[in-house]
Amino acid sequence: MALDEKQVAEFLDSTSQAAKTILETVKEDGFVHVFSHLDADGIAAAGIIGKALFRLDAKFCIRITQWINEKLADEILSEKPQLIVFTDLGSGYIDLLGEKLSDFKIVILDHHQVIGEKAANFVHANPHLHGIDGARDISSSGVAYFVAKAMDKANVDLAPIAVVGALGDLQDKYDQRMLGGLNEKIVEDARNADLLTVEKDLIFFGRETRPIHRTLASTTNPFIPGISGEEDKSLAFLASLDIKPKHGEKWRALRDLSEEEKKRLCSALADYMLSKGLHYEVSNLIGHVYILNREESWTSLRDAREFAFLLNATGRMDRSGLGVAVCMGDRGSALEEANKVLREYRRTIGKYLGWVMEKSERMEELENIYVVHGEDFIEDKIVGAISSILSMSLPNPEKPLIMYANVEEEGITKFSARTVDIVTNKGVNLGEVMQVAAEKFLGKGGGHNIAAGAQVPIENVNTFIKLVNELVGKRLRGEKIGSRNYIRV
Repeated sequence: MALDEKQVAEFLDSTSQAAKTILETVKEDGFVHVFSHLDADGIAAAGIIGKALFRLDAKFCIRITQWINEKLADEILSEKPQLIVFTDLGSGYIDLLGEKLSDFKIVILDHHQVIGEKAANFVHANPHLHGIDGARDISSSGVAYFVAKAMDKANVDLAPIAVVGALGDLQDKYDQRMLGGLNEKIVEDARNADLLTVEKDLIFFGRETRPIHRTLASTTNPFIPGISGEEDKSLAFLASLDIKPKHGEKWRALRDLSEEEKKRLCSALADYMLSKGLHYEVSNLIGHVYILNREESWTSLRDAREFAFLLNATGRMDRSGLGVAVCMGDRGSALEEANKVLREYRRTIGKYLGWVMEKSERMEELENIYVVHGEDFIEDKIVGAISSILSMSLPNPEKPLIMYANVEEEGITKFSARTVDIVTNKGVNLGEVMQVAAEKFLGKGGGHNIAAGAQVPIENVNTFIKLVNELVGKRLRGEKIGSRNYIRV
């Protein structure tokens, strides 16, 4: 669907206002404190703003966080920065920020659904405020990119990082896994600057860096039973197609296959998945691949989806500073350390997925949703990544999935919710569901229609799950559930 030019113009005007506010603070030699979320999109957004500020020789610091709460607001109060910039955070915390930080200049660069009433001291750039879908048309790193570009046209070279952030946020929802909407304008900027190449190909993690059989074995989107997680069976599958995994002594990556071999592999995988009843997942085999031209071949930064996975790994494993440094251009020690973190993250993901699958009661099917009981075993910062993977291979894809992990030291439970377009098209908005349910238990929730989260007191876990199940059912029946604080645009 084509974007409305008036809406785009209004949105871009808001990014220009944000750029102007940042430049004014820098000109006055003010200190800028940037806060961002710990996922790939949040880290990419922080990296973009960080690089733009660095080029201005500005005084700034970047902090990556999981959420905004009163404790964080109190810390900001004590630090007294001249400007606070929130990227990939803020739009769901308008009331809290207005209450606690009303004397501060605040810029919010976000793409989550907006909850609360805007305060006078906020400059708020968010696509939802202009009728543009922040779940598929632009992510926070894209918002940050347009702000950086408005600060200085030279920042167009940060466009590939915004592409990485959008893919990390799973915004490739257009035909054949393509980025669309405002993301398409960013892709166009990157291509025009010869920074990005876009091709149609088999979409598998590791197409640039891993031997073919390991690429097949490590794929989780789509999840292929009997191949995902099974290197031996992946090798046997390739052998049955007469596709050689090695050229001499060197392993071949997916990028090394001939067009004829790729067609053969794609056809065989489609037949195999259809035989397993995975009709929906077959459409995820072929799609648009985004290649960063200036990154070296056979590295984790060459393919934009792999780059995003690396950023996500650094955030989820408490090493987000490495991800920000890589986005800002460090290809030395930060990248080396980030690759080590990536290897550990892969092992952690595998361990948690194995744990969930080990006992059937760990994934419970209710009337309208699936629930994964992560409890005290799964790290709360990994919950979003695990729920995204599991939501791609549910027995009934028309039911949303929620997953939780307890954060004992804070007395709260972290929830992550995921679904697919089929469900949102029926009227289910997970951001709204999680917000309304969390507010019933003095918690906080929100996000996107297709992916959302919440934090609630540990003692309310079971009643919260029950209410989410009920609210999803209501939306499926066309009933309203909305909170008065939920801004609809």
